[in-house]
Amino acid sequence: MIYQAETGNARMLFCGETMLARGLTPFKEPDYLALVELTRNADLAFTNLETTVRNRDEGYATATKGTPMTTPPELLEDLKWMGFNLVSTSNNHALDYGPGGVLAMCKHLQQARLAYSGSGANLGESRMPGYVDTAAGRVGLVSATSTFKPGEQAGEQRPDTYGRPGCNPLRYTSNYTVDSQAFDALMRISDQLAFSTDMARLRASFYAASEAPEDTAEATTFLGSKFQRGKEFRISTTVDASDADANLRAIREAKRQADWVVFSFHNHEYGETGRRTTPTRVDLEVPADFMIEFSRAAIDAGADAVVGHGLHVTLGIEVYKNRPIFYSLGNHIFQNDSVQVFPSEAYTRFGLDHAATPGDFLDARNGNGTRSFPAFKEYWESYAAMCEFRGRELVGIRLHPVDLGHKRSRAQMGRPVIAHGEVAARVLDRVTRFSRHYGTEIVTEGETGYIRL
Repeated sequence: MIYQAETGNARMLFCGETMLARGLTPFKEPDYLALVELTRNADLAFTNLETTVRNRDEGYATATKGTPMTTPPELLEDLKWMGFNLVSTSNNHALDYGPGGVLAMCKHLQQARLAYSGSGANLGESRMPGYVDTAAGRVGLVSATSTFKPGEQAGEQRPDTYGRPGCNPLRYTSNYTVDSQAFDALMRISDQLAFSTDMARLRASFYAASEAPEDTAEATTFLGSKFQRGKEFRISTTVDASDADANLRAIREAKRQADWVVFSFHNHEYGETGRRTTPTRVDLEVPADFMIEFSRAAIDAGADAVVGHGLHVTLGIEVYKNRPIFYSLGNHIFQNDSVQVFPSEAYTRFGLDHAATPGDFLDARNGNGTRSFPAFKEYWESYAAMCEFRGRELVGIRLHPVDLGHKRSRAQMGRPVIAHGEVAARVLDRVTRFSRHYGTEIVTEGETGYIRL
């Protein structure tokens, strides 16, 4: 044995969303510096970089109901200072400043020598694994998103035309089953409001058959959603076969070229469980069916860990074939309310004129802290997961609760510190309860959680 990587020993730290807008280096709180030290001590430290890294003259803001997220390029050095050496860029904020913005982000990440995957100048580039060399060996990252606006997914290159810059898509279809009475009502509405004849006109023009499907006695497309006749009401989701095959090929390629492989999966979709009864999104407990199924398929293809993010709250952990699946790690650096500029459309949505400031917009959007992210503590309490591998076997996962400063001032919220007391207890209680869906038991040890394999 001549290389350390041959031991199969590694410490990998996985963190959730990073929406970075401010510097990370000036602060001295012991619990903050402890988190920095934890990050630096990992062989691999991963986060989802949910933003567009750009200067103000790079790209133009697109229309969005969320935050047009933007990060100054110089802050990448702060992220590296903290200890992160691998990031995902496939998410619904990568195109907040259009194709120009995503190309600028790729350029700045390359210049900062911060390894990434998930976006690029065309579909091939967006699906390429990113690689980083660590003391524990080479790590390959494949990153995909199921949440994006039309046209934000990267386009494929052809011999006679350029591809389209964008993110690596992992599309899915929602299938709705309703009883016969409801199905007949949908068909009647479709007929009386001319939806069905609208679809027929589309089929007669230049739409593909799959884009304007014909109704049958058992299935219909209503307002863009697919419904089928059944005996009960159900919702299921199915991953797009071509996207699935391409991403699994990328994972297998990374497995051939690296010692370790991570699959990053960004999504905003929940499963059917609890959808009829839970009052808010933060109370939903399980991701969509297609995410569970594809996460397991990713490990079957060679991934050593699957890291889910996008929901901004924590979900459960599954250990599948001795490999971890984190269905959602929540937020890690959450500074979306510190963005310094917003496009005009953001202000007009709330009846604000050109004299309004970013503070005016944020107060209106958040209802002065009574709705959206500031209203719920679950968005500001998460964990960092340290995975310990020995001889290529996963031997344990240590969960370190993280506090992002809920109910502090806007100038303070969003920077992570190690959590204590009630916050740590709530974080561990939530992930313990949600992980039982997959047969995973978490033991509380002090103010951390531990999964022993």
